[in-house]
Amino acid sequence: MDDIETLKRKLAELKSEHRDLDDVITHLVENAPFDQLQVQRLKKRKLALKDEINRVENQLLPDIIA
Repeated sequence: MDDIETLKRKLAELKSEHRDLDDVITHLVENAPFDQLQVQRLKKRKLALKDEINRVENQLLPDIIA
């Protein structure tokens, strides 16, 4: 049971970081000129977070083979 709570906390942290990165990227792009390389790195980190979110969600809700 402790593992599930740990995964839920991790999932919440990952989602929060993902939202924060989205806000930062939006803010940077709206305020031209912006550093394209920095935006690319942030987007890459955001994609990595999305993959990690999916991985944790799959651990919490495993597929049921019928």
